[in-house]
Amino acid sequence: MSSFTDKLHLIYYPKKNTWKTARAFTYFVGEEYSEDRIVVPKGFETDLASVPWPASMLIPKSGKYNPAAVLHDYICSTQERPRAECDRIFLEAMEVVGVPLVKRRIMYRAVRMFGWISWRNHSYKNEKRNNDKKNK
Repeated sequence: MSSFTDKLHLIYYPKKNTWKTARAFTYFVGEEYSEDRIVVPKGFETDLASVPWPASMLIPKSGKYNPAAVLHDYICSTQERPRAECDRIFLEAMEVVGVPLVKRRIMYRAVRMFGWISWRNHSYKNEKRNNDKKNK
């Protein structure tokens, strides 16, 4: 089974209502110590689970799934993998941290249905960043 290398350590920034990773952590995709790994760097900014207000009564922004949510935010922000693969890794990571099956399925379906919005925003930011680098 897949694994995280360490517990998640976050620092909260109330003015921005965001969290940053206090140190890097690695997630092994597919199986423990696999060659396919994702390193979330220290200082990565996240909003944890992006849950809209009405749904937050069922699924809060923060919970047992925090490591999986931060991992998903990171891999979606880099867009180094296809979106469907990022979402599948999120589902897998939620199982690793012990999120109950029903909650995993609800959260996975939510990112499959609505994650395109965040994906598109990251795509615009990445494109702008790449254009800025080219123009320097």
